[in-house]
Amino acid sequence: MNAIEISGLTKSFRGMYALDGLDMTVPVGAIYGFIGENGSGKSTTEKLICGHLVPDKGEIKLFGKKYTDAGVRVRVGALIENAGCFPGSSVKNNLMMQAINLGIPDRRAEIDRVLKIVRMEDSAGIKFKNCSLGMKQRIGIAMALLGDPALLILDEPINGLDADGMRIMREILVDITKTCGCTVLISSHILGELEKVATHYGIIRQGKMIRQISAAEMESRAKVFIKVKTTDMQASAKILSRVYREVKTDDEYITVYGEDEPEKIVAYLLENRQFISFIKKNKIGLEEYYVNLMSAREEG
Repeated sequence: MNAIEISGLTKSFRGMYALDGLDMTVPVGAIYGFIGENGSGKSTTEKLICGHLVPDKGEIKLFGKKYTDAGVRVRVGALIENAGCFPGSSVKNNLMMQAINLGIPDRRAEIDRVLKIVRMEDSAGIKFKNCSLGMKQRIGIAMALLGDPALLILDEPINGLDADGMRIMREILVDITKTCGCTVLISSHILGELEKVATHYGIIRQGKMIRQISAAEMESRAKVFIKVKTTDMQASAKILSRVYREVKTDDEYITVYGEDEPEKIVAYLLENRQFISFIKKNKIGLEEYYVNLMSAREEG
């Protein structure tokens, strides 16, 4: 069974399509990285899944049931835009008000549980307005986790965080899936961070899904490349282009695709009297994969 199944989803605003026949599948237990440029339809999709908007056409199923089913709606937690907390109230009091609103019976125990998950059990008494951005994002996740949802939807939760804040958020996301058995749908523009936690990706453009791929599949397909820096970049690039089909040059490096033995490049350049100051082998990551996919779409 999948946590989310979307088919032919369409939503327009004043005649402009935010979503245009979107298809999407999120497996149970996944951390699904939802990727796309601004205005591509990510937030609209998340709001439709949460029931904040009504679709023009299409179908949304959550755990095999229609998304409007009352039994399935209570299994969804979300943080979209902001936590919606009262600035002058403490972290714990904000969570208590939300727990009361949700009708949670053992509220104190549930609040302790979610505070522990987001690493804020020692900050429960702090007023929300005095919390850092990272803390506020974690409070928002704690609010969304009240009631132990099976599906968690997070809209840009790592944007604006410092390195330590991102690290803590990564640990929390992994804990949520492994310890709580929760499926996570997360959108973000920080692809390098998303790549560290996501198990699946969906890439959306102009309201359409253009690629869905698992992290394992992307890893197996990833092209190897070697970055080189020499004392004469222009001459070296021309020389390498004689024997390699895909050679790209920017202000800093020559990138050679399809070769996984740096020694061959070193030997070939030295034979042609080119001297190397830097060389490194790597694989295409999520950011390069995304950029290449978008570039191919534009050219096509």
